[in-house]
Formats: sequence, C-alpha cells, structure tokens
Amino acid sequence: MQEELSSSHVGVVVIGRNEGERLVQCLRSVAMAPCAVVYVDSGSIDGSVDRAAELGVDVVVEASPPPFCAARARNDGFRRLRDRRGEELRYVQFVDGDCEMDPRWIERAARFLEERPDVGVVCGRVRERHPERSVYNRLADMEWAGPPGDIEACGGNAMVRVQAFLEAGEFDADLIAGEEPELHLRVRRAGYRIWRLEHEMVLHDIAMESFAHWWRRSVRAGHAYAEAARLHGHEPERFRVRELASIVAWGGALPLASLALAPPTLGASLAMMALGYGRLWLRVYKRTRPRRGAAEAALYAASCTVGKLAQMQGVAQYTWNRLVLGREGQLIEHKREARHSSRASTLPKLARQPGMAAPSADSVAETSSTE
Repeated sequence: MQEELSSSHVGVVVIGRNEGERLVQCLRSVAMAPCAVVYVDSGSIDGSVDRAAELGVDVVVEASPPPFCAARARNDGFRRLRDRRGEELRYVQFVDGDCEMDPRWIERAARFLEERPDVGVVCGRVRERHPERSVYNRLADMEWAGPPGDIEACGGNAMVRVQAFLEAGEFDADLIAGEEPELHLRVRRAGYRIWRLEHEMVLHDIAMESFAHWWRRSVRAGHAYAEAARLHGHEPERFRVRELASIVAWGGALPLASLALAPPTLGASLAMMALGYGRLWLRVYKRTRPRRGAAEAALYAASCTVGKLAQMQGVAQYTWNRLVLGREGQLIEHKREARHSSRASTLPKLARQPGMAAPSADSVAETSSTE
C-alpha cells in the first residue's frame, strides 16, 4: 500500500442487533486491523454490547425512538469515526455483524480506492457461511455472486470513499430497507462509480432456515422497492419503477384478477394464472441456467416467481402505512435469533497489514455512549 496511507486514513463500522456469536466472530476478524473500529448496536438484548466492549471495540448504543435501522446505525458509526479521525479519515469499511471479514480485504479495498479516485464505493465477493443448511441460504449465496467490475449498487458490506459518502449525503436514515442502492444512486449522481472486485470480502451468515424467514425477507424487499420508487421514481433514472411495476403486475394484479374472474370463467382464469406463473418461471430459468446450471436455475426461478407475492405484501404494507395511516414503516426482521456457540472461526484473525502503521491507542478503546 502506498506509504502515505496510514491507520488514521481507514476506519471500520460494524453494525448489529442480537447477532450473538456471529458478532464475536465479526469483531475478531476486524479488531486487529490497523485502523479504528466502531461497533454500533441497535437495541440488542443478547449481551452484544458487553461482548463488544470486552473485545476492546469502541461501542455506540443506538437510542430508541427513533426506530432502529441499518442506515441510521451506519451513519452514527461513520460520524463517530469522523469525530475521532477528522479530516484524516479517507475510507470507511461498513460491515454487518453477521459477517466475518477476509483478512486481506481492507488493504486491498483501500489500495484500490487510492488508485481509482473515480470510484466512490468498492465491494468484494460475499459468500454464505452455510449454503448447505437450507435452500434459502443457497439462494442468498447465489444472490451475492455478482460479476466484478462497474455495477449500479451493492450491499451493506462495502468500503466507501469518505468524500463521496459526504457529497452524496450519507445513508437515508428514514429507510428501513434498501438504503444501500438508494445511497449508491446518489453516489453515482455525484460523479463516482460503484465497483465490485473479484477478491473475497466477507463470509455472511444469513441463518435463513425456514420458508417464514425467506418470506419476511421478500416482504422487506417489496417494501424497499415501493419506498425507493416513491422517492426517486419520478426522476430521470426512474429508480425502481420497473421492479415495482413487475411486483404489482405479478404479485397483485394477476392473482386478484384471476380470483375475481374465477366464478364467471368456471375456473379458467385460475388455469391461466398458473400458466402465467409457469411462463415467468421458465423465463427466469432460461436466463439463469447458463451461469448457474439446471438445479440452481430452477431454484432461483422458483424463488423469483413465488417472491412476487411476498414482495407485493411488502408493497401493500408500505402503501397502507404511508398513504392511509400516514406513518413510517417499522423494522422488518427476517432472521432467527443467533445461536451462541464456541465454534471456531473459519477465517484466521486479521493480521496487521504491511505498509500501514500500527493503530494508535484511541483506535481500540473508548467509552460506550448513547445518543
């Protein structure tokens, strides 16, 4: 790494809520990085705050109200780092508490941003820790596997250029979901690119082991599409308008019309609905099979097809809360509570990176605080 890049130029923000052992693994994977680490806790009741403090990590405890959300937590963690590092801070790595950082990632990402001033956000390869445990974990692992290069958006695990983050206006803390692509839209408008590297970044533990978990996650996605379209759908990019229209057509209009027409058509409309969903499944399958193979393409196509119904529920919830009740949506949680275990980490502890100065004393211990 270039000599002028030191520990004071890079920081890490970890966010979490009741992540249990996953959080411990996450913090251990980043705690030895040669930079400041901040953990932001959103109302955990599993002892996460104490465990983070025991590991010597600077802890920020979110107050409630306002409602907890990832966007608000990331912003508060970023501001804590800015308070500590000031103008020296160039890059911030955001990490979700259910992830474990690859020991080489932070140096690679910071080096890339140093060499590419046109890039505002960089991410790497995300893999599921246990794709074999459920079809839902497998679906998530497939979702993370995007191609490297210039992309429109990525997830919450990414390193941001501080200048680009500030110019774009930070995360929108009013969003309970979908805050990353919404921020990245504004980052691109500010003249920066979003980039995915082929290097490993994190092991993710989505712990999605039942249909109910998967359904709630899809509801959350529908809510995010609806809110994003309301915010930016009227602008030149027509942000999320196409996705929202697809959800409404397949998840709302088709089943409602088919049910309404079932009596006069003696059930023929229901057969047509089944045929329509079959065609949707086949279209996704054909598009996915060349890069995924038959089995994974079939699973992914089924998820996309059935997911329209769950996403429509999220759209309906958002519409009812926003337009009828005039209130903001609440956090939609889809994961089971983390299990506590002593299982050994599958990644080595993050070693000090060559070419970067060792962390200063204030990078590993400050008192916890509330808003």
